[in-house]
Amino acid sequence: MKKTINTMIIMILVLFTSVTTYAQVPGVPNTSTTQTLTQELGIGKITLTYSRPNVKGREIFGALVPYGEVWRTGANTSTQITFTENVLLEGHAIPAGSYSLFTIPNKDSWTIILSKKVGDWGSYSYKQENDFLRFNVKAAAAKQKQETLTFGFENATTENTVLNLSWDKISVDIHMQSNDEEKILANIDRLMAEKEVSNLVYFTSIQYYYLHNKDTDKALGWIARAKKDFPKRGSYRVYESRMLLRKGDKAGAIKAAEEGIRISTESNDSEYLRLNQEALAIAKKK
Repeated sequence: MKKTINTMIIMILVLFTSVTTYAQVPGVPNTSTTQTLTQELGIGKITLTYSRPNVKGREIFGALVPYGEVWRTGANTSTQITFTENVLLEGHAIPAGSYSLFTIPNKDSWTIILSKKVGDWGSYSYKQENDFLRFNVKAAAAKQKQETLTFGFENATTENTVLNLSWDKISVDIHMQSNDEEKILANIDRLMAEKEVSNLVYFTSIQYYYLHNKDTDKALGWIARAKKDFPKRGSYRVYESRMLLRKGDKAGAIKAAEEGIRISTESNDSEYLRLNQEALAIAKKK
């Protein structure tokens, strides 16, 4: 009888703890504040939501957060990361969707875990069978001691970014890359096939092909169309000059840049006057 009563008391305490932990008391802040970060990558977005514990004079890794054990990578509800498009994490293909971001810290390396099960409190109900992916990354010394757990997107470009985690004396990087080029190229082809193409669509499509070293002849064809539709835009001569030079047509590159200088001067466009002058100088050096 006594054993039964003790068991019931324990169950009630566990239930009470669970309820009070999940619910935030209205008008009272959480001890570990919540932050949401959003970063564009390719044509998609990455959204990370996590709670931010503080060091408060404690020993963190290897103590408060034990080595070799699954960690929620924050506080309160496990950290959640959402990708609106397919991405690559350290070279691993990740389908669009939402995942819990668990980790297993160790002294020199961390195991990064993407779990298909989201929304759980902590890592108490974590099960490896729900893993979508595990991979290892190196742990490094932080540039400076970080009192509050901090995630950040660093070195962000159209195609790449680094998700950095820093807390106390430790820093961990996860390299991310867009994986949506097929969709981007299909979108460009669809837009360029429209009966009427806007200046913005022309420019963005041509710029993408130049920056990503795609079909130069195809892009030059678009430039020829854009020049007819928007004859007073010096921007197209800049990319025409650059692409012709890429093909080895120095004379054509010089001519395009000189036309761009004339048009930009006439339209009082100081930005593309400067860029066409730069393109001309580069073409003449070749």
